[in-house]
Amino acid sequence: MATFLYKAGRFAFRRRHFVALIWVALLTLAGVGAASAPAAGSTSFSIPGTEAQKAFDLLEQRFPGMSADGATARVVFKAPSGQRMTDAAPKATVGNTVRKLSAGPEVASVADPFKGHAVSKDGKIAYASVKYKVPGMELKDSSREALKTAAQDARNAGLTVEIGGDALQAPAETGATEAIGIAVAAVVLVITFGSLLAAGLPLLTAVIGVGIGVASITALASTLDLGSTTSTLAAMLGLAVGIDYALFIVSRYRGELAEGREREEAAGRAVGTAGSAVVFAGLTVVIALAGLSVVNVPMLTKMGLAAAGTVAVAVLIALTLIPALLGYAGRRIKPAGEKSKLLGGGRAARKQARPNMGTRWASFVVRRPIAILLLGVVGLGAVAVPAASLQLGLPDDGSQPTSTTQRRAYDLLSEGFGPGFNGPLMVVTDVKGSAEPKAAVTRVSDEIKGLKDVVTVAPAMFNKAGDTATITVIPKSKPSSVTTEDLVHAIRGKGAGIKADTGANVLVTGTTAMNIDTSQKMNDALIPYLALVVGLAFLLLIVVFRSILVPLKAALGFLLSVLASLGAVVAVFQWGWLSGLLGVEQTGPVMSMTPIFMVGIVFGLAMDYEVFLVTRVREAYVHGEEPSQAVVTGFRHGARVVTAAAVIMIAVFSGFIGSSESMVKMIGFGLAAAVFFDAFVVRMALVPAVLALLGKRAWWLPKWLDRALPNVDVEGEGLRTEPKDADDDKDEDRELVPA
Repeated sequence: MATFLYKAGRFAFRRRHFVALIWVALLTLAGVGAASAPAAGSTSFSIPGTEAQKAFDLLEQRFPGMSADGATARVVFKAPSGQRMTDAAPKATVGNTVRKLSAGPEVASVADPFKGHAVSKDGKIAYASVKYKVPGMELKDSSREALKTAAQDARNAGLTVEIGGDALQAPAETGATEAIGIAVAAVVLVITFGSLLAAGLPLLTAVIGVGIGVASITALASTLDLGSTTSTLAAMLGLAVGIDYALFIVSRYRGELAEGREREEAAGRAVGTAGSAVVFAGLTVVIALAGLSVVNVPMLTKMGLAAAGTVAVAVLIALTLIPALLGYAGRRIKPAGEKSKLLGGGRAARKQARPNMGTRWASFVVRRPIAILLLGVVGLGAVAVPAASLQLGLPDDGSQPTSTTQRRAYDLLSEGFGPGFNGPLMVVTDVKGSAEPKAAVTRVSDEIKGLKDVVTVAPAMFNKAGDTATITVIPKSKPSSVTTEDLVHAIRGKGAGIKADTGANVLVTGTTAMNIDTSQKMNDALIPYLALVVGLAFLLLIVVFRSILVPLKAALGFLLSVLASLGAVVAVFQWGWLSGLLGVEQTGPVMSMTPIFMVGIVFGLAMDYEVFLVTRVREAYVHGEEPSQAVVTGFRHGARVVTAAAVIMIAVFSGFIGSSESMVKMIGFGLAAAVFFDAFVVRMALVPAVLALLGKRAWWLPKWLDRALPNVDVEGEGLRTEPKDADDDKDEDRELVPA
């Protein structure tokens, strides 16, 4: 591996024009594809295998017009104090609003609240349901403006008017914090390298990689049904790993220059050593993200594969474009220990009177491994405690900030019709196999009416064929409550007896039931997913480190990191700790997909730091140093860069906390916390403590397994005997920039 990458690095350095042209062409091709691709429609959401999904599929077959994906809006009216909606003036205002909304070219229907029994018992609140012909993301701006204008006209007439539904949904916005995150990354790179040019290379290549990845996702969004969240998460990961991978290679290149090697040779050795770590670190991330497909949730699979593709692009760019750009930079990239003239350098830095911080820290840990180990484990365990209270759910208008009209409409409906009105259940009864269909449906209605937490059971509606009926059930409790979840299970529990007696098949669906099923599916898939991802990566790390205990330590450290990060997410987004500081306006259940998606990403990133740091330690050990000294040597060379890489990742992920999309905000915070715990507690404290305690046993491997495993030579041992290429390999443009 190291020898192959060494040759690839030298080739990219020499043939820099060709390599740069290839990447520019790919970026251009992806950009043209994105610009010419049709606009993506609304993203479909399905959870195969769940009862709610089976009911949706049945409705699509038996009620073809009922499952249309057109946008909906609920225009909610509240009468002024002392008046009722049935009074002449408010009623006339509502009538005018309904007529205005009905005139829209994309409007399919508008239900008048006074004809559809959509007025609260106290007469203070009413709502009009608007159905559109096209999905929410495809609505024209003119239709949205007409909806807003009609509502404003009613407000001007004295009514309180708010709008719920997906007709006003807008693409997620990340805010200025994303740019701040990139700016922080730039500052860290400048401090790390002491050179603006060296700092700019990782940023440039990361932006190119993200550009290719996101543009490709945009180009394929319509064809593959990819949502806006997919490209946002791909950009988040692509930026973080793209900067980090390039950082490690540029840092190693400067280290090779400091040892006196010629620039092309230094580029080859940097790619051969640090590049090997990049390949295996990137491979663990790709495995973790691609492994999301085992959950069998199409949207999650697409998000994982798209992010994995962006990470793969980041790896290829680090291995090829970075050495090519190093060739263009020439002598402007200084050896380690020198600063650029712009930053006050131009001469070799004075030798420090004492070892660097990485050396001092590693020496401290090696002398007190047990105390550091106990302190780190107990600390992370304490942070992980809130994870025991994790509650899962999917967002609705009730999780929106109180400043939005969607949230205010949600609250008005709860006030007028009860909390459960915002999460109605749809009971679908398939009576195709029943001898008496109407009697069977009546039995279903009667059984539901006898259950607790039921406010209303609407009359059953049959399809034209008379073989399927739908019953709308309004619970007493809000959609995300445990009581509503118990009601769903209670209705489903009655279904078995009804089927045995009448032959009718009872299914519960609707948004609330789908949320419940999704949460359950995520819970059920978490352990198998963990086993698959950790198992594959464990085998991969055995090959990389040629050890049993080091990969085991890496996996256990990951579990500590992910539990601590989930604990932090629960504390902030569910319990409300520091919610004001982080802009979390509404606390509630953690999004169902967040834990499993975080597990995949955190595992990949945790293995990044494990590979980058422990590879340096193993390199020193393989080259003859004692185990404790190898730990110190590895940290002397790697701690500064790993610290910089972690700070960069934390900055990039924190930038997405400003997103208006709750899942992106939650994952951004969770990943930033996970990187902090994993890099600064697990990898920088627990790893050297465990390696010091294990000594030579850390690198033990059964002889039979040692013979069976391929030698990937991540440490670059083969480069010590690799003959330097002949002079005819030199290119006349090796140094474009004069000294």
